[in-house]
Amino acid sequence: MATLLLKKSYQLSNLKEVKFKDLWGSRGVFTTMRMVGKPPKLILLKPHIENLIKSTKKYGIRKKNLKNIIKDLINKNTLYKGPDNLFRIALNKKLISVSIRKRLKPKSNFNLLLFKYKRVEPNYKNLYYKKILAKLSKIDSTKFDIALVSNNKILETGTSNLVFVKNGKIFSPKRNCYFGNTLKFIGEKIKINFKDISIKEISEFEEIILIGSGKGVTSVSKVNELKWKRKKSNCYRKLNKIYNSLF
Repeated sequence: MATLLLKKSYQLSNLKEVKFKDLWGSRGVFTTMRMVGKPPKLILLKPHIENLIKSTKKYGIRKKNLKNIIKDLINKNTLYKGPDNLFRIALNKKLISVSIRKRLKPKSNFNLLLFKYKRVEPNYKNLYYKKILAKLSKIDSTKFDIALVSNNKILETGTSNLVFVKNGKIFSPKRNCYFGNTLKFIGEKIKINFKDISIKEISEFEEIILIGSGKGVTSVSKVNELKWKRKKSNCYRKLNKIYNSLF
């Protein structure tokens, strides 16, 4: 697991600081934001908070002025810990936990591994991640991610959304995955077509790209299990330019 540069937990009822718990596996929600620069800037902060608040209602997490409480905790804990980190905030009915870890930059020879699994309630960024975390803990996150597959359809990765490129057109899975803030931002700048992506049609795509807070925009080099290799990088460069405009 990643080494945490900061880790704190607070009781939701009175905001008293308590022993840190990461909250993985509990009924609750989380969000992860990229934190860059000095002083630190949280990328896409507003939509991250808005989505987090929406998700709390689904999971029965209620607290007066919760949005302001979250903002205050973020301001209190976004200390400078280096030029490029990931800030995570998670909460359930009892606790709010915040943590910071170093962002590991994906390498150019990035690979996908297939994992037959669909997240629990995948439309929400919930904390039911133990099976995914167990799988991710066994691989080098700078070289690999796991592509979740269910009913022979690719959904998302353990950390990111996926887009697929064919004849210059961009496609992304349309269901059973969480539509992240980075994907939504890029989708406002360039057309993304949402459709089911079958593993049988992977050979038709020229590029596969990860999009998310942690991975940024990352081009996949190969998927060995499907005998797929990257054919072009044109769309990757275009999407990466859009993403870098956030900085």
